[in-house]
Parts: sequence; structure tokens; C-alpha cells
Amino acid sequence: MVMSILYFSLFPIVLLLNGMSAWVSWHLRSTSTFIVYLKNLVASDLLITPTLPLGAASMLSGGGATMLNQTSYKWSECPSFSCCSNLVPILYLLMFPIALLLNGVAAWVSVHLKATTTFVVYLKNLVVADLIMTLILPIEAVNEFMGTSTMLYVLACRYFSVIFYCTMSTCITFLGFIGLDRFFKIMMPRSRLFGQNLIFSKVMSALVWITMFGCTGLPNIILTNTPVTNLSRVTSCMYLKGPAGLSFHQRTVLFLNVFFWIVSVVIVVCYICIANKVIQSFRNSGSNNDQGNQQVKLRVFLVIIVFFVSFGPYHIVRIPYTFLQVSNFSGNCSYVAHKFAKELSLCLATTNICMDPLIYVFLCREFKEKLMSMMENGSIYFKMIAANKEGSKSSQCRL
Repeated sequence: MVMSILYFSLFPIVLLLNGMSAWVSWHLRSTSTFIVYLKNLVASDLLITPTLPLGAASMLSGGGATMLNQTSYKWSECPSFSCCSNLVPILYLLMFPIALLLNGVAAWVSVHLKATTTFVVYLKNLVVADLIMTLILPIEAVNEFMGTSTMLYVLACRYFSVIFYCTMSTCITFLGFIGLDRFFKIMMPRSRLFGQNLIFSKVMSALVWITMFGCTGLPNIILTNTPVTNLSRVTSCMYLKGPAGLSFHQRTVLFLNVFFWIVSVVIVVCYICIANKVIQSFRNSGSNNDQGNQQVKLRVFLVIIVFFVSFGPYHIVRIPYTFLQVSNFSGNCSYVAHKFAKELSLCLATTNICMDPLIYVFLCREFKEKLMSMMENGSIYFKMIAANKEGSKSSQCRL
């Protein structure tokens, strides 16, 4: 059990380090035997890295761990879903390296960005939330595979899944704040409202984290405390909750669902007003820039569509699934169908962690400039290394 947790903890770190090593070695010329051996070593390390979570899962499956017979409660009642039993965890594992690369770069850039505007403050918090979700992805993936250890399933119910859902709600909140921030700056540029105050944005960011984890996440962790003598009977996270835990879980889901639709309305109103304001300013200036108008409309359309396509289906499916989940209807085909719809829509919502880094470049000029500057510096650095290698090679040839 301890070794499997260590494997899970090491996996994102090892993947990030070996990914960077592979990127550097790709730009190195094989000018010496040492570099040839080094490139092969990097390649072998990179091939071994993706097997870490699978090895951890196999260790949990064996070694005396009680096995969770997920087949009995998920798919046996609905043969039409049996072919899709491992679809979602496979999608998670495919998504993970892409999300880790994009959010790793976004985190690296945001570390070097100074929080001089409210937009950058919200953006930095959004990067942190996306990075937390990314690191939990492989655990969620392995947990969803059939035949997972019950111990891992219990840990996911009590900790990892709770953190995952809370962080997703945190992402939604900061996307709403970014929309409001842009609304105030474009619609009321000369106004000094609290929404454009740097200290206010930092206080609000701290309150979001405290509210999401302190008021929804921590109580869920505490109330998932029902002792289970026979772990093989744990076929749903609801088995680990008492009456108070079930009631709080249901209310939390309803609250977060209503909160999502409120944020959705705010985002739609903000971005439509922004688009109208920018287009109106084009007209007032006497410009017939139809291409500029189309670009503004396209940007607004993309931001709204990405938000709704990512999060909308999950929040539509979540309410009926939660009522079935809390009512303990886990043995019929209706529950299986709702659970599959929930898991698939949650996977779709999770793709937002791959979309957000692209939105940073799309919406934040400071982020884009810092990214381009760092890429340019990296390119100069690699060229200097290559030039030094060429110089040392030519000097050796003269000798």
C-alpha cells in the first residue's frame, strides 16, 4: 500500500522531469558518444515513466488488498454498457500527459508573472486549481478501472474525489471572476470599484479557496466516516457516509449546481456586453473594420462555448444522478446509466484543464508576452549550447 502511494506521488514529478529531459535532448546534437548514450537513457526513462501508475494499480490489486468487484454493481445489470466500462479511465490517462505539459508550462510562466493586475491574480489562482486537478487525474483514472483495490477506492471517496470536485468548482469561480474583471475594465475603465482593486482581488481569491474547501470539501471528508467491517461490500462512496453525510452531500451538490448556473449567467452577460462595447467603439471611431468585429464576436463565442460545452453536460446530469446515489438505487440499470452519463460528462468537464492554458494566451496579453519571451530565451540558450559544441568540435579537429 505504501509503495503504491509512493508510485502515484512520484509519477507526475517523474513525468515532468523526463519530459523536460526529452525536450532538451531533442535539441542536442549527437556530437559525442556521451550524448548518444544520454539520449538513449532519456528515451528508456521516458518509456518506463507511463508504467508507474499501472504498476501502482497492480500492487494495490495484489498484496492482500481487498478487491472491489465493480462489475457486480456497475455493469452486470446493463450489458449495453459493459463495453464502455473502462472508457472514462482510459480517456483520463490519455488526457493526463497533455494536461500536465500545458499546465506545467502555464505554472512556470505564471510564477514569473508579477501580480500587478486583478486579472493576473485570478489567472494565477486558476492555474493552481488546474494543476491540482491535473495531478489527481491518474489517481481518479486508476480508481475507475474495474478490479481496483477497495483501499484505493475508500481513499478516493474520502479525499481525492472531494479535492477534485472542490477544485473544479474553484476553477468555475475564477473563470467567473475573470469575466467580471474584463467587464469592469472595458465597460467602466475609469471607475475604481472594488472589483478592480488588487487587494480586493487577493482577498476574494483567498475567500474562494476557504469557502470551497472549508465549507464544502472539509465537511464532506469529515462526514465520510462510517466504519465498514467488510470492505468488499463498499460498492459506492455513499456506503461510507452516515445520514448526516448523505444529507450534506446532497445539499452540497445542489448548492454547487445552482452556483454554476449563476456563474454561467454572469459569464454570458459579461462577455456579450464586452463584445457590444468593443463593436460600438469601432463604429463610433468611424472604422469599417468588419474583420475586427468578426474577431471580437469569435473570441466571445469561443469563450462561452468552451465554458458551456465543458461544464454544462456534467451539471445537467449531476442532479438526477445524486438523487439516485443518495437513495441507494445502486443495483438497477437506471443507476448504471446515470452513473455512466455522470462519469462521461465529468470527463468532458475535466478537459477544461487542457483548454484553460490556451485561454490564458488568448485573453491575457501579459501571459502571452511572458511566454513568448521565455520561449525566445530558451531558443537562444539552445543555440548557444549548439554553437559551443560546434566550436569545441572545430578546435579539436584543428588539434
